Amino acid sequence: MRLPVLVGVDGSERAAAAADLAAREAALRGVPLRLLHASPQLPGAVVPGPALHRLRDIGAQVLQRTVADLADRHPDLRVESVQSDDAPAGALVAAAGDAGLLFVGMRGTGGFEGLAVGSVALRAAAAAPCPVVLVPYRPGTFAERGTGQVVLGFDAHRPAGEVADFAFSAADVHAAPLHVVQAWAFPAESVSSRSLVVTEEDRADWEDQEVLRLSDVLRPWQEKYPGVTMGSDLMLLHPAEALLNASGGADLLVVGRRAEPRAAEGRLGPVAHAVLHHARCPVAVVPHGG
Repeated sequence: MRLPVLVGVDGSERAAAAADLAAREAALRGVPLRLLHASPQLPGAVVPGPALHRLRDIGAQVLQRTVADLADRHPDLRVESVQSDDAPAGALVAAAGDAGLLFVGMRGTGGFEGLAVGSVALRAAAAAPCPVVLVPYRPGTFAERGTGQVVLGFDAHRPAGEVADFAFSAADVHAAPLHVVQAWAFPAESVSSRSLVVTEEDRADWEDQEVLRLSDVLRPWQEKYPGVTMGSDLMLLHPAEALLNASGGADLLVVGRRAEPRAAEGRLGPVAHAVLHHARCPVAVVPHGG
């Protein structure tokens, strides 16, 4: 990845956590870090000039403080800052077109206590053209120590190459182990008019088939990233539950989002949506064309 790492900042603690993680990622990858501050939207069709100038001044101060803070901890990192008068979500999605990776706090200055994911984070995750890492207030140690585990949610029946490649690349860059999780369910032939019980023998056969399929589908990425230590698990659970269980000790959870070329706003699938609302570690949402 040679494009800059982009992060949205708004003065909130979660945005500061996202900026810190983004700075570590940019430094590790040897690319610039770009900070973006977008002024919050005020009610009314027309914003008075003095109010707009005040919002810009506040944004400039947030950027200045963030740049100074990051310069102290990452003196060799090239940091750029950009201001936008557009709505925060739209500004982030537009700026992500020139970025290799976007970091966003799960929540910003808006919302209310107990809200897990804010509207800006959801819109960025659903519509940004590049992978988006959503960061909770306490993002863990993934980028700091490079020893955290990467968890990848994967479906060997509908493999998304972009998502697998991102997870393997992240594990490779951070020298971290990769844990691939596939949720599965009994096939249609398990439903029988003669019996409602699935035998242990049938279950073992179906599970063996799933294990072989997963191994075969993942082989190209294992060959591409030979330095990555990979383990895999099949879980007879709902996909979101399987991922959340597996990510309990992880420092990054990677899920996919189907990129809909005809839907400008994009969308999050039910699994990604559920994971974002309940994950306790940073979550990377990777668009794919599958």
